[in-house]
This record gives sequence, C-alpha cells and structure tokens, in this order.
Amino acid sequence: MTTQYTPTQSIVTPPKQRGRIRSRRRSDLPAALLFILPAAIGFVIFYLVPAIRGVGFSLTDQNLVGSGEFIGVDNYTRMAGDPLFWNALVVTFWYVLINISVQTVLALAVAVLLHRLTRAVAIRGIVLLPYLVSNVVVALVWFWMMDYSTGIINVVIDGLGLDRMAFFGDEMLAIPTIALINVWRFLGYTALLIFAGLQTIPGEYYEAASLDGASEWRMFRSITLPLLRPVMALVLVITIVGSFQIFDTVAVTTTGGPVNSTRVIYYYIYQQAFERFDLGYASAMAVVLAILLAAVAYFQLKIMRSNSSDLS
Repeated sequence: MTTQYTPTQSIVTPPKQRGRIRSRRRSDLPAALLFILPAAIGFVIFYLVPAIRGVGFSLTDQNLVGSGEFIGVDNYTRMAGDPLFWNALVVTFWYVLINISVQTVLALAVAVLLHRLTRAVAIRGIVLLPYLVSNVVVALVWFWMMDYSTGIINVVIDGLGLDRMAFFGDEMLAIPTIALINVWRFLGYTALLIFAGLQTIPGEYYEAASLDGASEWRMFRSITLPLLRPVMALVLVITIVGSFQIFDTVAVTTTGGPVNSTRVIYYYIYQQAFERFDLGYASAMAVVLAILLAAVAYFQLKIMRSNSSDLS
C-alpha cells in the first residue's frame, strides 16, 4: 500500500530545524547591518538631515547672511498668492505630461521589440548609450543642433524650402522641445527597466497563445500588458518623479524663458534660493513639491495595484 501526497497536506518543519533557521537569521543580522550602514549614513547625512532643516527653513525668513526669524506659515501664504509659482507648476505638469506619455509608449515598444526579436547584449548597450551621456552635454549638443541660425536641423529645414523654427525661442515649442530631448536621453534606460519586467513573464504563455493562433498584438494586449502591470507602476513612479525634477536642460538652454514658458518648479526654486537668496521661501516650495510627489506616487501605486500581479 502506497501513500500519496496531496496538495492539501502540509510539510511540518521539525522544531530543531526551525530553531537552527532562527539562529542562522540572528547570526546574519550583524553582517546585514554592516552592509546597510554606509548607505544608511549617506541617507541620513545627505537626505534626512537636509530635509528636516528644509522644513525648518520654510517656517523662517532664512537667507544666506542671517540666521532667519520664525515667521510661521507666511511663506506658504505667500506661495498661494504667487502667480509665478502657479505658472511654474503648470509648466512642470505640461512638461511631465509630454515627457512621460511619449517616453513610456516608445520605451514599451522598444522593450517589447528587444524581448520578442532580439536579446543581444550589444543591442541593449546601444539602446542605453544616450543615458550614459551627461544631461548637460546632451542639452548643449541639442541646443547647438537646433540653433535658429546655424543649427544643422534648421539648415536642413531651410534646405527643404520650409521656414526655420525657433525651437527654444518660441513659447509654444520650448517645453515640447525640452521634453523630447529628455525622452531621447532616458528612452533606453526606461526601455531596459521594462525589458527586465518582460523577462519575468513565462515564455510558455506566449507559446500557448501562438499555438492557438494569437497574433503579436493580441499577445501584447492579453498577456504582456496585464502581467507587466507591477513593473509598469514602478517605472512610471520613477519616471514621473524624475520628470518633476527637470532642471539642468532648462538651465543650459532657456534659463526659464521665453516669457516664463519654461520656468519649471525646480528652476524657480533654484532662482529663489541662489539668485535672490530667499532660502525660506525656496524651502517652502520644496516642501510642497515633496508632498505633491509623495501623493502622486502613492495614488499612482494604488490605482495600478502595484502590489499584485496576474502571475499569482
């Protein structure tokens, strides 16, 4: 007579073995804390302490000279009535909308092509190459290429018999131009993040769908997108938070112009802190921006149900 194991039966770990496992975990704790310590020290010194001091500065009239007097929520009241602050917020949202929508669609397409057609390491390296170049260098190169008078792009446009375009000098074109420059730089990085998520999807699903006669589009819609949801939620949080921090491209190309059309919130905070030396007001805007980004990330993860996967 043989005994068959059924899924309802549970395997009981002997008490001695459980004790050894707990003892091993406790013995690993000092080593784990030692590995975490450098990162924890860096986080406390460069992130936590400045963040706490920033909250304190936001309640004062701090500048580069004096110690600053406590003024309560006056900086936040001033912010509510500051048209430049609201303009910077709107400009930033407009930039994020263009950058994230274009970047996510293109990165998803590139990642799927890498996953379904080729997985060559050399191709992935080429895709990632723009991300390895400094953002300031990228901004300067595109600024020269798009120059109204001598830029190669406008030379080609003029050669085709079309009117030259002031990519950075036109209020309607400046933010889309900056957004697309950063799409070009971060596309490969975002695509590789999505590609890593695609590799967690079992290949058997695609094989079964192919045997059933499903097209590539049907497999993408019914298999790839649903199973990729947790990864896409993480990628969108990373890219959206990063897009809100746009600064260097604006500082190198337009310095907030023309007519405040590219004065994003990060650049406005920089101007208040290091051009007008109003550290209290700049800190108040930074606190509001941090709260806004935390709220966006939280609701985004909730809406996309990032903690659940259709693979389970």
